[in-house]
Amino acid sequence: MAEKKVDVAILGSGTAGLNATSRVGPSGKSFLLINGGEPGTTCARVGCMPSKALIQVAEDYHRRTHLNRYGVDGHTELTIDLPEAMEHVQDLRDNFVDRVLSNSTDNMGDKFIEAYAKFVDPHTLELDNGDRVVAERIVIATGSRPVVPAAWEAFGDKVLTTDTFFELEDLPKSVAVVGLGVIGLELGQSLSRLEIDVYGFDMAQTIGGATDPEVSQMALETMQREFPIYLGEPVEISEEGAQLRVTAGEHSVVVDKVLASLGRTPNVEGLALENAGIEVDDRGIPVYNPNTMQCGDSHIFIAGDVNGERPILHEAGDEGKIAGHNAAHDEVTAFKRKVPLAINFCDPNICLVGETYQALDLEKAAIGEVKLAPVGRAQIMGQSRGIIRVYGDKASGMILGAEMITTRGENLAHLLNWAISQQLTVGDLLRMPFYHPVIEEALQAALNNLYAQVEAKNQGPVKELYPL
Repeated sequence: MAEKKVDVAILGSGTAGLNATSRVGPSGKSFLLINGGEPGTTCARVGCMPSKALIQVAEDYHRRTHLNRYGVDGHTELTIDLPEAMEHVQDLRDNFVDRVLSNSTDNMGDKFIEAYAKFVDPHTLELDNGDRVVAERIVIATGSRPVVPAAWEAFGDKVLTTDTFFELEDLPKSVAVVGLGVIGLELGQSLSRLEIDVYGFDMAQTIGGATDPEVSQMALETMQREFPIYLGEPVEISEEGAQLRVTAGEHSVVVDKVLASLGRTPNVEGLALENAGIEVDDRGIPVYNPNTMQCGDSHIFIAGDVNGERPILHEAGDEGKIAGHNAAHDEVTAFKRKVPLAINFCDPNICLVGETYQALDLEKAAIGEVKLAPVGRAQIMGQSRGIIRVYGDKASGMILGAEMITTRGENLAHLLNWAISQQLTVGDLLRMPFYHPVIEEALQAALNNLYAQVEAKNQGPVKELYPL
């Protein structure tokens, strides 16, 4: 048994772990990056990148169904080779993973160890190869894995997760998507557009992560045009010949595969955190400060999906940088976190920015709204289904947040996020230029609706301009 001593040990080489390493390395501290399982980030291997590749394939193929409005004939004769489409997605996926590895762990030499680790005591880690690592400070960035109910494991490869979906060489003829959050909705819609029979299920009464009732209703109405959706009932699965029967309340379907999209669970089992000397919550996750990533007042830090709070790439990156900085310095520094931003890349996009509707104090907040139907650019694009809801403080006019389902929502959400980050008011935004005709004019209409409800007004005879 070999034993190595380092200043910092980082567990996990995903987005959080790699970002932690990027802060520890330049500090001059000695370190080891220890990773169990497949190297590379969740985003590149099984998350945002391969899913966007499939979304693009499905969107391009789906476009043929709209061409008759322009007088294009024969579009219904177009077909798609699904194995070739999946090969294309996998080629892109492999390229993304190779790029991550070639710019990180491939160049780290003996500072990168492929092994699972667990705590022996607060400073000692035992690897599954029998070696031990003693570290002054430790960063836990072990990521997460898809949730699969134990009873479903008996169905073997008939139940898919994002870890297995992107390994398929061909697509099944029918799929039940259980869980209609971000990944479930994105993949469900994409599969439907690739002419797979899709059925969506979720115990919740909403889809796509939206909390605003108007946005939720529009999302449900829009997505039900793509495939059947059944909400509010627990799902049971049973075998029926070579297929699976999926039942939720009065609804029952028989499909080739089930895609379990029930969220992800932190990878804390196997770490033996009981030996780490830190407090854990009732989920078994270390209690930590989100501005320092420090677990209590200990020498241990946590970052990324393993903390179960903000499972989004840029958040994992920020947490890794914070944890890595603090692990490499004697003084622990608190950092301001970024304004929340969540984007569902279904079509149209469902986006949440800043404070959600669910978090609003409705007595102090005003809501500006616009529906996409009358917006000129949306009509031209054939994308006029949608709604934008922007939240502001009634007294100050400060932008608080927004929820929306709209074409090019990914862009509008960024604009609003940046505005909130700069602490701009609705009046400030209305003094920005809005070109014609652009989708941003829909946001302008929502802001005008909000502006009429807030007390803070721009000075001058024309609200959209600054007087000289």
